[in-house]
Amino acid sequence: MIIETQTVDIDTPTGVMRCYQYSPVAEGQYPAIIYYSEIFQQTAPIARAAAVMAGHGFIVLVPEVFHELNPRGTVLAYDDKGKDKGNADKFAKPLEDHDSDTEAMIDYLDNHAKCTGRIGTMGVCIGGHLSFRAALNPALLSAFCLYATDIHSNTLPCQEGNDSYTRAGDIQGELAMIWGKQDPHVPTEGRQKIYQQLIEQDVNFTWLEVNGQHAFMRDEGDRYDPELALKMYLDAVALFRRTLN
Repeated sequence: MIIETQTVDIDTPTGVMRCYQYSPVAEGQYPAIIYYSEIFQQTAPIARAAAVMAGHGFIVLVPEVFHELNPRGTVLAYDDKGKDKGNADKFAKPLEDHDSDTEAMIDYLDNHAKCTGRIGTMGVCIGGHLSFRAALNPALLSAFCLYATDIHSNTLPCQEGNDSYTRAGDIQGELAMIWGKQDPHVPTEGRQKIYQQLIEQDVNFTWLEVNGQHAFMRDEGDRYDPELALKMYLDAVALFRRTLN
C-alpha cells in the first residue's frame, strides 16, 4: 500500500509529545499500531520499520518516548554519546508517565477519522518493554514485543508494586514475546523468569527465541539479521491482522 507520513503533537499530562504518523493513503478505515522505539527515539531504522507496518494496512504512531527530557524532534545517534543520553533518559522517566502517554495516544486514535479504534502495539528494546507495558491497558488488543529490556530486572523507575513484571497478569490482549538468544541484555535466566510469570498469570502469549543478537531488527550496524527481521515483520503483520481486523 502507498503510505503518507505526518507529524502529530499530542497533549499529555507531562507535556506535548511529538509523534510520527504513518498511514495508508487509500480511503477507508484502518486499525492502528503504537510503535515504541529504542532509547534513541525515531531514528531512520525506526522510521523504516514503521513504514513497513503501515504499508500492510495499519495506522502506525511512533511517539518520542522521552519527550519530557528532550526538545521536540530529538533523535539520538547510535554512538556512545547517544547511548549514554538515552540510557539516562530511560532511568529518569517513571513508568507511570509512559502509561499516561499511552492513554493520550489511545484517545488520539479513538478520535482519528481513519482509525477503526482497534489498537495494537509493537516495540524494540526499551520499546519492547513499553509495548508490553502498554498492553496492561485493556484498550490494547495485542502486543508484539521484540527483545524487551528491563522487565526481568525491574530497573525502570515506578511506584512500588507497579513494575511491568509484577503487573503482567493485567494483560488481557494477546502477547507475542520475541527474544534473541545471544542478547546479553536479557540473559537466559531473565527470559525464563518472564516466561514463568506469564504462565503463572495465565496470560495469552506466544514465545519465540531465535539465534539473534540484541537489535537484530535494526537495519544499520553489524547485528542486523535481514532474514530474521523479515520473519518478524511477517509474524507481526499476521498477529495484528488476526487481532485487530
